[in-house]
Amino acid sequence: MNRRTHGLARHTALLTAAMLALGACTGAGSADDDLLAKAKAAGTIVMSTDPEYPPQSALATDGSYEGFDIDVGTEIAKRLGVEIKFETPSWEAITAGSWSGRWDFSVGSMTITTDREKVIAFTEPYYFTPAQMAVEADSTIASVADLAGQSVCVGAATTYQQWLEGTLDFGTKTPDVAPAGVEVVALTTDRNCAEAWQAGRRDFEGWLSSSTTVQGAIDAGLPVKQLGEPVFAEPLAVAFDRSGPDPTSMVTEVNRILAEMHGDGTLRDLSMKWFDEDLTTSTGD
Repeated sequence: MNRRTHGLARHTALLTAAMLALGACTGAGSADDDLLAKAKAAGTIVMSTDPEYPPQSALATDGSYEGFDIDVGTEIAKRLGVEIKFETPSWEAITAGSWSGRWDFSVGSMTITTDREKVIAFTEPYYFTPAQMAVEADSTIASVADLAGQSVCVGAATTYQQWLEGTLDFGTKTPDVAPAGVEVVALTTDRNCAEAWQAGRRDFEGWLSSSTTVQGAIDAGLPVKQLGEPVFAEPLAVAFDRSGPDPTSMVTEVNRILAEMHGDGTLRDLSMKWFDEDLTTSTGD
């Protein structure tokens, strides 16, 4: 081999090696542009959660997190083969998207809506909950219709607020119309409404949340009672930020895991553990 040929071969080999190295760093499926690859490479996935939303999620006395959503998220991480960590951003920040990598996914009982799908990538639902109106335990209000023109408390940026304001859109089904003229009182999280009543606050007459959260407040001795039948039912899914690393392969993998958890009874068992009923299948409402 002459010097020129030898030099050309060496140049070609170096160029090939450089291209392979570049592909390893930035190619499709790399940790830079693929959420599943990122989590696998890090060995960790970060989940957003609400420390004041029992029985779905709450801060335990030992400083750890507990609840249905916590158990579901932990099991997803286990089946992905990674460790789990938690962050506690506001619900408004979670549902707005553009997480900037501060957390990787939300197992936070998020309802699939048309508006949210613009910024959030959802899995198939992992459970379903009715939206339940509640009033103070000694209230004389007899029906949801009686709340027309009254004030109702909700968690900020929730589907419950959207329903009361007439903007809730599931895409395939429109819930029944809310009572007319309701004034919304939005607090940081749903449970705060019942806690406000307990603390003596009297600037709202109703409280709208999931049936599980209302029942959890009743079980905890807060001064509330359910009012009538649930006003609508909603599908709840695991959520990922569309503006971060591509969540497509992660959504596919978590859907596979959720199907396993439905099939092997894990989700049903966790629902029974935290809610005393199986909420993991749609009622068709």
